[in-house]
Amino acid sequence: MTLNVLTLSTLFPDMSRPNFGVFVERQARELASRPDVSVTVVAPIGMPPWPLSRAGRYAPLRALPAKERWKDLTVYRPTFPIIPKFGGRTNVLTMTRAILPLVRRLHAQTPFDVIDASFFFPDGPVAQRLSKALGIPYSVKARGADIHYWGTQRGTKKMVKRAADGAAGLLAVSAAMRRSMGRMGIDADKIRVHYTGVDLDRFEIADRDQAKAALGFEGPLILCVGALIPRKGQDILVRALPQLPGATLLLAGQGQYRRMLENLAQELGVERRIGFLGSVPHDRLPRLYAAADVMALPSESEGLANAWVESLACGTPIVITDVGGARELLDRPEAGKIVEREPEALGEAIGDLLADPPEREAVRAAALRFTWTANGDALFDHLQGIARMHKSTSINGST
Repeated sequence: MTLNVLTLSTLFPDMSRPNFGVFVERQARELASRPDVSVTVVAPIGMPPWPLSRAGRYAPLRALPAKERWKDLTVYRPTFPIIPKFGGRTNVLTMTRAILPLVRRLHAQTPFDVIDASFFFPDGPVAQRLSKALGIPYSVKARGADIHYWGTQRGTKKMVKRAADGAAGLLAVSAAMRRSMGRMGIDADKIRVHYTGVDLDRFEIADRDQAKAALGFEGPLILCVGALIPRKGQDILVRALPQLPGATLLLAGQGQYRRMLENLAQELGVERRIGFLGSVPHDRLPRLYAAADVMALPSESEGLANAWVESLACGTPIVITDVGGARELLDRPEAGKIVEREPEALGEAIGDLLADPPEREAVRAAALRFTWTANGDALFDHLQGIARMHKSTSINGST
């Protein structure tokens, strides 16, 4: 019997944002690659009222097709109205209204067995409403900010909790995330830890000197991969740079934090040793990891960052803060260091790794358990179990 899955995700790549939700896409593709699974992706796009919708970052989103074949997935991109910066709590209602007719039509054509919501807000509460309307079960995956932010905000935390309570099953990117959800009052017994995957053929060890030369760099190289937002803590890295003479810091990511970081670098006199790379296409990240001596990411919160795993897969040790699944990932000393979220500790840990680098194969070994095959197997087992339980309950309830 084919398992027919509706993947609901507000985090999904498109032509204008190829890196946006790339791990959600990869997970969905892995699930869909199985012969006994059919996956349909509904990736709603929030659109502000005119004239905002015709300018800036929203203009290319308006041009996206309502339906397309994205790699090997069928993806629908319905739009729903939003109020930028102020409308978070209203997004659940407007998104549900906008996509329910589409989902009803698709369900009438080929009934879905389960809804797989890839993020807790607004995806989770919307999945709850779709589940009620269609009479099918749903699962929600917690990734990080969806719990740490939306799960704590006054206007949305009740919706997050209700979505968790109504779900037939839940996923968490790490055991630490599972514990965080439990502290919110979510039933921990129905939360399954579901680790991310990494493409071990693409993210692999390469000659570091050659990789540096190809990029035009020499000397110690520190890489940070993450959006330029306060939560990621790039300012702490910039403040640590004076402790690391001769080292270059590359920031791969974009965001509103860039101007502040540029000003801070100038104040500290290290602006010549920092490179702002902007948003780097995902398929170009392996060469950056290969060139780097250390990947550092002093986040305030995380689930289990994909950048951590990718760096390790390339044999590049990491320096990270004690957040999310950090201790689950760094299960051997060669893989890197966990430090306090302040410049001195960060600089000291990076300096130690630059002075005494670990064997790259030993670093990579920490990432070998994070495969997309394992990720897909676990997701299939999780969703199939939910669908079977629902079908069994429905049959028994009707007899």
